[in-house]
Amino acid sequence: TTALARPVAAVEVPLSRTTIILALDVSRSMCATDVNPNRLSVAQEAALEFIQDQADGTKIGIVAFAGFAEIVVPPTNNKEVLQEAVANFTTSIGTAIGSATLKSIDAIAEINPAVASSGVNLSSEDGEPQLVEEYQPDIIVLLTDGANTHGPRPLDVADQAADRQVRVYTIGFGTTEYSEMVCTQQQLGSDTFSGGFGGGFGGGFGGGDRDFSRFLFIDEPTLQGMADITGGSYYRAENADQLYEVFSDLPTQIILQKENLEISVVFLALGAIFVTAAVALSLLWNRFP
Repeated sequence: TTALARPVAAVEVPLSRTTIILALDVSRSMCATDVNPNRLSVAQEAALEFIQDQADGTKIGIVAFAGFAEIVVPPTNNKEVLQEAVANFTTSIGTAIGSATLKSIDAIAEINPAVASSGVNLSSEDGEPQLVEEYQPDIIVLLTDGANTHGPRPLDVADQAADRQVRVYTIGFGTTEYSEMVCTQQQLGSDTFSGGFGGGFGGGFGGGDRDFSRFLFIDEPTLQGMADITGGSYYRAENADQLYEVFSDLPTQIILQKENLEISVVFLALGAIFVTAAVALSLLWNRFP
């Protein structure tokens, strides 16, 4: 059987099967105007441009988070659906970074069988985690302007992503300067007192809460830690230009995968070349005895 086997070689070929999950903070502090016109508007524009720039075959999913996290759009290559979702974001209170990461893992697990959902225990019978050997092509890009206030600890969740070899790229967006909170009507949503992403207070942080500084705090050690644990990177952006640059620096959607390629055709082609060359040399030799 071995003698009849055709020769093969392991070669690296480009493969576009990356899924990118954009986990975007829609907490009310994203209405801060230290980035003109406000943080959320700039983040939306950067995300829209990022989506548009991706190759047509690249799947992108959208997770929005404030006090809770939600998969707004499961991974798809339908750019119109993705852009419509991002353009229609509304804000709410709270920042659930850990929950957003769990939802992002689940979104990837839905289309990549090599990635277990967040509810799956990866430990074997002896208690040791059953780790995936190689990084998955899928990545999570998480943008926030704050610190975790709800749900599981982000670093604990980062361990789950690392066990699944899913890289998390974190972005801390905004300045530390005091600024007014001004949402557009779209960003507030139709019902400003509901519990969803259109909920929360009216035009800013009312209700007697005057400690605005706590809404401007970016937990950089945690965001850096999440990136380090998972093999991703942490980026800091304080204005629109820096944010656009961060999105442009994110990993390419094309990865290299080793495939076994039959090379018998190559040998046949080389043989034909050698035969042709031999015939040509023979004729040339006979012409000049």
